[in-house]
Amino acid sequence: MKLNEALQIPLTSIDREITNIVKHDPDVPRSSELAGAITGLIASGGKRLRPLMVIVGSRFGPASDKRKIWRLAAAAEFIHAASLIHDDILDDSPLRRGRPATHTQTGIYPAVHIGSYMSARVVELIAEYSADRKRYVFDLSSMATSRLCIGEYQQLKHAFDYDLTLDQYLEKSRNKTSLLMAACLRIGAQAAGADEDISGRLYEFGDKLGLSFQIRDDLLDFTGTEEQLGKPAGSDLRSGQVTLPVLFALEDAKLAQRIRRVGPSTSSEEVDGVLAAIRSSGCLERAEAYSLRLLEEARRLADGLEGFEAQRDLYTLLDYFGCRSK
Repeated sequence: MKLNEALQIPLTSIDREITNIVKHDPDVPRSSELAGAITGLIASGGKRLRPLMVIVGSRFGPASDKRKIWRLAAAAEFIHAASLIHDDILDDSPLRRGRPATHTQTGIYPAVHIGSYMSARVVELIAEYSADRKRYVFDLSSMATSRLCIGEYQQLKHAFDYDLTLDQYLEKSRNKTSLLMAACLRIGAQAAGADEDISGRLYEFGDKLGLSFQIRDDLLDFTGTEEQLGKPAGSDLRSGQVTLPVLFALEDAKLAQRIRRVGPSTSSEEVDGVLAAIRSSGCLERAEAYSLRLLEEARRLADGLEGFEAQRDLYTLLDYFGCRSK
């Protein structure tokens, strides 16, 4: 069963709301390259994890302004989609979800502006809620304008940086992945009128879940196929991303020597050899164990939210992420 089905949330409704963001923007003609690129990216699919989390979070509050919740859910996906455009440029990745990445279709400079427009549009969308004086307005604005950008900058700054520390890796992963997931749960809860204690617990739950998800994504670069990934396997290492399996592998002096020789001009054959060495080193298992510990910490947070029917949705998320970690 798909995640949205288990959560009883129709993806068609989410996609319709996302499409409406572009459709009803008077400054963007429907026939323009900008509109086409955005709708194409949306149509390429995706799990819609962030909007699902907004809606799950809203189930912990008493209010029922569904229009507001669905618009916030769509805005969350818009932020994520914008970050994917920038990610693919930084990673020089030709594919996204098995299709040509946006920048390969439009060129790099137009793609940068498309991603920037999407981020800015989110701020405009939620401005109508600023009169509510609720913190979720600032959460989404922060994610759109700062955290993701900082994460992307950190990824670029630390390309081929084999002296990266675990704390730096976790900070980058939070900025790029888990803080948006955490904010989505909290945003949904706050928009539905949940108290700050519940919203805060959901935020912490989402942070643990998101970090685990990022580590699992890092592992897929070593274990997945091009068909599964939508891009060539080993792309992270080839583009200089130092992920958790690589950090663990760097603790082995002999393996570290081989990894540190990998740079922008390293041959595919040599990179393939390093990938194989990491796979056989036990570092993938260590990274998976780290991911599962984070899931267990998130489970304990979910256990503390008894009394809410939506607690079962948190367990559904945990089961989904846990299965994807195996």
